Amino acid sequence: VSSSSKTYKRDRSPCGPSRVLHVRKVPIEVSEAEVISLGIPFGKVTNLLMLKGKNQAFIEMASEEAAITMVNYYTTATPHVRNQPVYIQYSNHRELKTDNLPNQGRTQAALQAVNAVHSGNMTHSASASDSSMMPGQSPVLRIIVENLFYPVSLEVLHQIFSKFGTVLKIITFTKNNQFQALLQYADPMNAHHAKVTLDGQNIYNACCTLRIEFSKLTSLNVKYNNDKSRDFTRLDLPSGDGQPTLDPGMTAAFGAPGIISSPYAGAAGFAPAVGFPQAAGLSMQAMPGALGPLTIPTSAVAGRMAIHGMAPTALHSVLLVSNLNPDSISPHGLFILFGVYGDVQRVKILFNKKENALVQMADATQAQLAMSHLNGQRLHGRVIRVTISKHQTVQLPREGQEDQGLTKDFSGSPLHRFKKPGSKNFQNIFPPSATLHLSNIPPSIADDMLKDLFSSAGYKVKAFKFFQKDRKMALIQLGSVEEAIQALIDLHNHDLGENHHLRVSFSKSTI
Repeated sequence: VSSSSKTYKRDRSPCGPSRVLHVRKVPIEVSEAEVISLGIPFGKVTNLLMLKGKNQAFIEMASEEAAITMVNYYTTATPHVRNQPVYIQYSNHRELKTDNLPNQGRTQAALQAVNAVHSGNMTHSASASDSSMMPGQSPVLRIIVENLFYPVSLEVLHQIFSKFGTVLKIITFTKNNQFQALLQYADPMNAHHAKVTLDGQNIYNACCTLRIEFSKLTSLNVKYNNDKSRDFTRLDLPSGDGQPTLDPGMTAAFGAPGIISSPYAGAAGFAPAVGFPQAAGLSMQAMPGALGPLTIPTSAVAGRMAIHGMAPTALHSVLLVSNLNPDSISPHGLFILFGVYGDVQRVKILFNKKENALVQMADATQAQLAMSHLNGQRLHGRVIRVTISKHQTVQLPREGQEDQGLTKDFSGSPLHRFKKPGSKNFQNIFPPSATLHLSNIPPSIADDMLKDLFSSAGYKVKAFKFFQKDRKMALIQLGSVEEAIQALIDLHNHDLGENHHLRVSFSKSTI
């Protein structure tokens, strides 16, 4: 260490607040823009001095107030630049005088660029109290895809997020029955711009909505390059065998062990890994601005999806349901229950083995949804098993063939919940729960009438409440999840008079 570094030693002792901040342990390869981006969330950065040889920098904020907020924030959450922790404290300089130093032209250009990009993206001024302006300065985003109507692959995410900067790593997984991903950029600024632009946008028309937040993680550790995880900087990684791609230290960050291990193959164990022909079908409209909906190739809509490297079962939309109670089960009951998770086309209870049934959904994604939500639930006192069947379709009985009404075709049913693309119902798919969501209630119906409807059908009503804003909807809590499943089968589409048929769904809320 050369003797000249002593001049900066005095900055180690805690100084009183100043709008000039001293940054230590800055990695040598870091750019001006990356250091400036540490300050941007808290207000305008007015000057910068990089001391590359000493791994230090000075940042001058427009106001002392912004500097104080910044130091307070980074004291609790150590900022990372290029995956290295950096340390920030007040400098005893009151301002930076850098006019006659070399490289100042470049620094000023970087300041202008980063400040301009930022104020252009933000319609409101950057005040530290504004939560949307406080990125955790992590280059890692956590992405949740809601309304997963079409499978979203790791490639699709890479294509969309690469518009905002270099994507280094992606890990996809399923948690709480939602398709999620962690995505690491080279620079926190890229992550910030991607979040601001893409949060709330749909990937495809009317479905696959992106919900984006900063991750608490500052870097990802990818062990395998496969369809669930990828490190774009390391082409030498093994493909693994679909094992969970988070190491134990990282699973702690989600508060749940083994969230990735999922019983199904396919994109993060959710939907089949459908290979949309990358260039042919997907068209992105020009950034910036909204994410143009990706156009889905018509062949995919017609169901002729190109499946890459997947077992043929990926195409299957037929489910095998076993361990049913043969005395209580009917095709209609299975139609109503499985209809919560997709549009059931046909149901067949097996003639010589009535505890088994085949349920054909409209597509493979709906079949996966129904399987993940209903496998292991109790129905008529028995724990049912739901798996993907090897059958491509459910055959209807031939003319004159004895069937005892065990096979039913529901393809034209008016009760399908998901016929309309982009229907609200896509957003309200929840696991079975003891609390049911009721809707389409006519104005003349009082709470007692609805409670009586359920209790006279043999259900124990624990609680009931109308929605305050909309009396056409209510929540009713029954004795158990099993009871609620049965009640949904019995009372969905129940005629309440005045041309209103009761709609019943599982609720994510409790009363």
